[in-house]
Amino acid sequence: MRLDLILRIGTKLILPLILLFALYVQFHGEYGPGGGFQAGVITAAMVILLAITFGIDAAQRIAPSTLVQRMIPLGVLIYAGTGVLGLLLGKNYLDYSVLSHDSAHGHALGIFMVEIGVLITVAGTMTALFYAFVERGR
Repeated sequence: MRLDLILRIGTKLILPLILLFALYVQFHGEYGPGGGFQAGVITAAMVILLAITFGIDAAQRIAPSTLVQRMIPLGVLIYAGTGVLGLLLGKNYLDYSVLSHDSAHGHALGIFMVEIGVLITVAGTMTALFYAFVERGR
């Protein structure tokens, strides 16, 4: 891989753009196609591209296996915690209207929190699957 100078430079240039696009998909999910799942897959694809180009050790310096393993339950906890918060405040599970002073703001905040949880879980799961397949071949 050390001889693929164009591939390595191209990857270094495109990785920040991939992350920026993942954030765009995440925050634009309310208004068009996209959201947490798509942004999570794009984020994991960024780590996978880094691993393919620079090696698995470089990818694990950016996203260590322990962090990736902790991301999966953390995202589920954020998702479920958002729903339980509605229960604790006297409404139904995943009823976001009580999360803010205004019902519309509460819905926006609740959807945002759920989508963040989905992004974290999907990115962690996809990266963990990739790491598992790579470790299997070693």
